[in-house]
Amino acid sequence: MAKEKILIVDDEEDILELVRFNLDKEGYKLVCSASGEDALVKARRELFDLIILDLMLPGIDGLEVARKLKDDADTRGVPIVMLTAKGEEPDVVAGLELGADDYITKPFSPRILVARVRAVLRRKTLEPYDSQKAIKIHELDIHPGRRSVSANGKPIELTYTEFQVLSLLARRPGWVFTRTQIVDAVRGDDYPVTDRSVDVQIVGLRKKLGPYGQYIETVRGVGYRFRESP
Repeated sequence: MAKEKILIVDDEEDILELVRFNLDKEGYKLVCSASGEDALVKARRELFDLIILDLMLPGIDGLEVARKLKDDADTRGVPIVMLTAKGEEPDVVAGLELGADDYITKPFSPRILVARVRAVLRRKTLEPYDSQKAIKIHELDIHPGRRSVSANGKPIELTYTEFQVLSLLARRPGWVFTRTQIVDAVRGDDYPVTDRSVDVQIVGLRKKLGPYGQYIETVRGVGYRFRESP
């Protein structure tokens, strides 16, 4: 059974109870909070492995809570999963760019909630990656040192920027990267990288990868991620 400690922040009692009930069944240690101010006090007083944070809170909203947590050296390393109502895409993007690790839309499936929490906690335990280490995922072999990609042994020719985008996504399967995060991480010599050009790069990358292009998933209104399982 899981032993990680999770702070759940939501001012809706029924949502708070739904989240608490489903995570309690998985064996997580849980602390609940109904406001941003109280959440900040608890997050700074106790050591949590993950925080589930509603965006629409009375007083200090979820985005401001996330900003304060990421600005604090004692709490910036704690993963944050945001809870948001459907259609709150600008807030989702803002939250991810503040450093949130994932988001869950309301209404949500309890099974998806548990799966997302597990995924974020699993990623937290990963050691920092070596930017020159070869990546082997699904049928793809990616070698940063040689700047080569092959699928089932067949070489795939990519531009500098396409290779950078693929490497970024493949190193962290399941992670959602906003377009701005991709722009910040990719510095192409052969293509000016902007928010809009990221979409162009993804289209070209999927085309060159052929059937393996399906591993790059679009997260509507947010950005892209590399699928964790084939």
